[in-house]
Amino acid sequence: MKKLLFLLISTSFIFQSCLRDNEDPVAVSPIIGKIDSADVGGASEPNQVWYDLSSGDKTLNKRTDWDLAFYSGDEFKVIINSSIMMAAGKIPNVTDINQVKESDVATLKTKVQVANFDPNNVTYIDDVKGNFPTSYTAIEEVKVVDSDNAVYLVNMGKNIYTGSIPIGSVTTGGTDRGWMKLQIVRNGSSAYKIKYANIGETTYKEYIINKNTDYNFNYFSMTDNKEVVIQPQKQKWDLCFTVFTNVIEGAGTYIYADFVTDNIVGGSASYQVTIPAGTPASDYYNNFTAADIDISKFDHTDQRAIGANWRNPVGTNGLEVYGDRFYVVKDPEGFYFKLRFTRMTKTKTDQYGEAGERGFPQFEYKPL
Repeated sequence: MKKLLFLLISTSFIFQSCLRDNEDPVAVSPIIGKIDSADVGGASEPNQVWYDLSSGDKTLNKRTDWDLAFYSGDEFKVIINSSIMMAAGKIPNVTDINQVKESDVATLKTKVQVANFDPNNVTYIDDVKGNFPTSYTAIEEVKVVDSDNAVYLVNMGKNIYTGSIPIGSVTTGGTDRGWMKLQIVRNGSSAYKIKYANIGETTYKEYIINKNTDYNFNYFSMTDNKEVVIQPQKQKWDLCFTVFTNVIEGAGTYIYADFVTDNIVGGSASYQVTIPAGTPASDYYNNFTAADIDISKFDHTDQRAIGANWRNPVGTNGLEVYGDRFYVVKDPEGFYFKLRFTRMTKTKTDQYGEAGERGFPQFEYKPL
């Protein structure tokens, strides 16, 4: 018995002595990986899907469920809804929202647009890289003194399209959602106060939004006059599947379907692995291990590492997923995954939708 006890103690000591004093245990993902899909909802892509790789959990919302998102960190930053083509421009020389009339913004309306092939329209959207604590936003950071905060003309973007769409195509926007005037001020050290109204109205609505540090942002719908929960808690999602307003150099803003963004504000990041020519793609993906991760390639300041780079909507063989690439994803909890896309449309065996219908991307992933 004494010999057995001595052996157990010795074995424990040897095992523990293999770890340096300053080393943490290696994080092990609670999931072994899976094949899954994101229900973006069909060819009008009505949904945003928030996916957590370590649990396999996903939540979704309609793209039109929210208009404004209020940063919950130290800075007072507000973003607009890129997925419905919103835009915002400062109304010159105005600090009283009730002073704004329809005639005051007629010219500005022609400028505060998205996807009109005007290179200057990038000033009316948030930085597409998405590093919002430090990068620029269409609505400037909210200042301490109320009167220092401008009144904005807000292009409310597009409703979700409800008509028929040919198989293989997408339509990312429907009818116009109209225009609003908006002013945002601070409410103490941890809250925002918003004032908003339709352009022609002479009175405005007011709402106070308190920061909730469990989340990256607190969300608000000006059309429904209420706060809404959109993103999961900041460490409970890694990737978002959505329509996205991006920028094309020299041509201004452009709308992308089938887009995937990283939760860089919450701490996730990813990078693309390009499979060498002539190498069997599945073998290269299957043989990729944690030892192959290149930490230097993670970009923690740009949410578009995956973006729309995973699919080719105009391929010579029709809609296709690129087979020569996959992605390495680091989540906010420090887990690493490899992920590749396997399909961008429905098949005959799927429960809902028609074969070939866009808006149902499929992917597989495994922890590293």
